[in-house]
Amino acid sequence: MSKQQKKKGKLKQKLTDKYRLVVLNEDTFEERFSLKLSRLNVFVLGGFFSIFLIALTILLIAFTPLREYIPGYSSTTLKKKATQLTFEADSLKMKLAVLENFTNSIKPVLTGEIKPESIDSLRAEAESIVINDEMLSATKEDSLFREKVESKDRFPLSNSTNNKTKIVFFAPVSGTISQNFNATEKHFAIDVVAKTGTPVKAVADGTVIFSEWTTETGYVLTIQHTNNFISVYKHNGNLLKQQGDFVKSGEVISTVGSTGELTTGPHLHFELWNNGYSVNPKNYIDFQ
Repeated sequence: MSKQQKKKGKLKQKLTDKYRLVVLNEDTFEERFSLKLSRLNVFVLGGFFSIFLIALTILLIAFTPLREYIPGYSSTTLKKKATQLTFEADSLKMKLAVLENFTNSIKPVLTGEIKPESIDSLRAEAESIVINDEMLSATKEDSLFREKVESKDRFPLSNSTNNKTKIVFFAPVSGTISQNFNATEKHFAIDVVAKTGTPVKAVADGTVIFSEWTTETGYVLTIQHTNNFISVYKHNGNLLKQQGDFVKSGEVISTVGSTGELTTGPHLHFELWNNGYSVNPKNYIDFQ
């Protein structure tokens, strides 16, 4: 057996040799505590205890205010103040830039580089610019383009008073008339009784300009037609069109209902207006 192997054997034996740690009473020599140890066990326990202390120290430093006492770490309050000061400095920088631009703009006036006479001349030139009617009037190309668009559009961009088209109105719903138009009693409509859920149709082509709920008349829908005609449908059960929708004559727009406070049963309250005045729907529509 070589000397190196003998040394290894002795070292191993030293590490594994058992020792007994005894705690005695000094007066009576009574054994209070004893523990069997080896050098290897002491090294292992010491290593684990050191690792535990290191981990505990790291946790205390990372998650407690103790880290503020270590050089290189700053407190949370200090970080907040630093951030706030950074924002304030940035805002002051922007204000300073605005002031510099303002100063640079008025500097020529203060230093005399721009004379008052030149300012008055610029103002006079601006006031001398006159926009005549020819500049605002449409050219021939603009008129041709507008006619082309209106011919393709479903609804013209404007209605000429000298070229009104005749409108044919259709009955919005079939049923029994329970109350006629009476301007004296301020009943500017025709009430048509029908079953709940009966389809209500548009009396002519137009655009929905109102489609909402009201307390007194329930679901209300209003359509703008050509030649300044407006049709109004009240007490609907539900509305099938929204504001801004284009509708065709005879297209279903709602259903008969009995919504609102001013209703006595399922019926359609139909109004027809022209140029801001209420008209008798019977003069335009055959409800039979």
